[in-house]
Amino acid sequence: MELDGAVALVTGANRGIGAELVRQLLERGAGKVYAAAREAGSVVARDGVVPIGLDVTDARQVEAAARAAGDVQVVVNNAGISTGTPLLSGDEAAIRRELDTNFYGPLLVTRAFAPVLASNGGGAVVNILSALSWFTAPGAGAYAASKAAAWMLTDSTRVELAAQGTHVVGVHMGLVDTDMSRGMDAPKLTVADLAAAALDAVGSGAQEVLADDWARSVKAGLSLAPEQRYAQILGALSAR
Repeated sequence: MELDGAVALVTGANRGIGAELVRQLLERGAGKVYAAAREAGSVVARDGVVPIGLDVTDARQVEAAARAAGDVQVVVNNAGISTGTPLLSGDEAAIRRELDTNFYGPLLVTRAFAPVLASNGGGAVVNILSALSWFTAPGAGAYAASKAAAWMLTDSTRVELAAQGTHVVGVHMGLVDTDMSRGMDAPKLTVADLAAAALDAVGSGAQEVLADDWARSVKAGLSLAPEQRYAQILGALSAR
């Protein structure tokens, strides 16, 4: 679909990837961008931007946002957290918090906005995922589980929303240069490159974005046996 003149909503829009998505949507001619964050005051106000307070884990806030933003044509599920929690030894509350934010959050938002998108011609949903949808590493169990669930959410909603003409995009990448990856000494994708790749997919009709070499390599290895795949992944990690 054309982004020129479109109305979009971006969650987690106060910094990092979300803030860059807002900037590039406006640069591409979007008529209005609802910039959603837990604290609306944390969003930089400018022409074309409508700050909106939204905790994606709060169903009532999500439903209120869908009522307030009834003209939305593009929904970008970007809000996410990473607590560095392993599944077996980690705090259960932290694991649930990651699932609530990274899986249930996009689910609640997509469910609430699906009728809005239908009434506005179908539109698009963009889910910011991760190469960790397809593998895990020490200390990343909770995050990987939440992103794997979000990957299946993306596939499932793509099927369920096809009849109303909604285009669903899944965006996968390795490390992005954000606060979340601060302190990690490895090559990182810029937020500008990631946002551009995600929005390019909306324009082209692509359903999946593999934004960097790491995402492409991990996806290509899914056909390998687990022992081969993890030998390859862990080898690559140790070489960084």
